[in-house]
Amino acid sequence: QVQLVESGGGLVQAGGSLRLSCAASGGTFRINSMGWYRQAPGKQRELVATITSGGSTNYADSVKGRFTISRDNAKNTVYLQMNTLKPEDTSVYYCNARVILATYWGQGTQVTVSS
Repeated sequence: QVQLVESGGGLVQAGGSLRLSCAASGGTFRINSMGWYRQAPGKQRELVATITSGGSTNYADSVKGRFTISRDNAKNTVYLQMNTLKPEDTSVYYCNARVILATYWGQGTQVTVSS
C-alpha cells in the first residue's frame, strides 16, 4: 500500500502562486509515476500534470507555462508549483501515484483563486 498526503492548498488572488506538496510512504519503491489531478464541483476529475520516476513530465494544455511539476525521489515527494493562477484553477487537487496494477490517491487539497 502507498499512502499519499497532500499539503499546500489555500486561498490566493488571481495572478498569485501556490506550491502543493505530496509525500508518499509505504511501498514507494514500486511507484512508476506520480501526478496531480483536479476536480471542480460538478465536473470530472482531470489531469493537471504527471512525472515519471525518470523525470519525464506531461501537462494539461490549460496549465502549460504556468505550472511546474517536480519530484524529490530521496524524500518520496512530488511538488506542483502553480504560478499566474486563474479563477478557473479553483478545484480540489489530488495527488496520484501509479504502480504496476494499482493507482493510489491522496485525500485532496482545496485551491481557491479569487478574482
